[in-house]
Amino acid sequence: MRRAWKPIVGLLLVALVGLGLVGVTRLNRFSEATSGKGLLTSDISERAGESDRFNLLVLGYGGKGHDGANLTDSILVYSVPLDGGPASQISIPRDMWVESPVGSGQYRKVNSVYAQALAETGNPRQAANVAAKSIGSALGVPIQGWMTVDFDGFRDLVNALGGVEVDVQRRFTARYPDPKRPLKWTNVKFEKGVQEMDGEKAIQYARARYVYNNPAEGSDFGRAARQQRLVAAIKSKLLSPAGLARGFSVADAVQDDILTNVSSGDLARLFRRGTDPKRAVVLSDQNVLIPGTSNDGQYILYPPEGDYTVVHRFVRDALSDRPAARR
Repeated sequence: MRRAWKPIVGLLLVALVGLGLVGVTRLNRFSEATSGKGLLTSDISERAGESDRFNLLVLGYGGKGHDGANLTDSILVYSVPLDGGPASQISIPRDMWVESPVGSGQYRKVNSVYAQALAETGNPRQAANVAAKSIGSALGVPIQGWMTVDFDGFRDLVNALGGVEVDVQRRFTARYPDPKRPLKWTNVKFEKGVQEMDGEKAIQYARARYVYNNPAEGSDFGRAARQQRLVAAIKSKLLSPAGLARGFSVADAVQDDILTNVSSGDLARLFRRGTDPKRAVVLSDQNVLIPGTSNDGQYILYPPEGDYTVVHRFVRDALSDRPAARR
């Protein structure tokens, strides 16, 4: 009887090895398509240099079919300490005034840096590098990694995961462009509490701006906080058994919508690190930025007297979890 089972067990082992090789091949193909690096390439420590953290810049933009298609209205730095401990998130408002290119003496809104560099170079990777340098200079920290994702990719990611659960902090209603009717608007409503969201609902939650009944949710800062909660929900689902089981579907869904300079293996290492809600901060006019007007009449946010060392100290405090950064 035991001898009869041996061929079957052998076939099962061969099948499992075969499936494993197919899986690795598919994931390696995804890594090369999005980052230009193999799945097993790991250079986090090397690129971090003398820094004790690896800082990943995540840029979200509208893409084709959206006004200001390449404006990055979602900007977040995901900062991971290399010696262990929880990761931090720093959201940057789209109206923050930053120097770009670094050293040029020219300033622009941070959400236009990537778009401007892309228009000049025609190369999305070069444009992301320019954005990383400008944002790193404004924050006073090195940005070693970056990821760009358009809204279609974001929507497809959530749908490929089978939806995500998001803890909505405040009830609100907003006007939002109707995805089924160009140039038309619809009302979107969100109740307080944990709720399941598909890709379209998640996009609406992250981007809703014209809020009727809760002004705080209509601000850039309110949106940034919502985006942090949504990123946390996506990360939680990705790392869950259900999310891992959908890994190939997720990779296939977003492969054409994501670019990064970090291999998929390294991204997995970075995002596997736990995050502490207390380490999630939003740069705003409630901490280190003040509202103002540029020489050409744009509404902007910048540090008092243009002293970016104020921002640098705040960010360092936020990353080290000092009380000063919790204001």
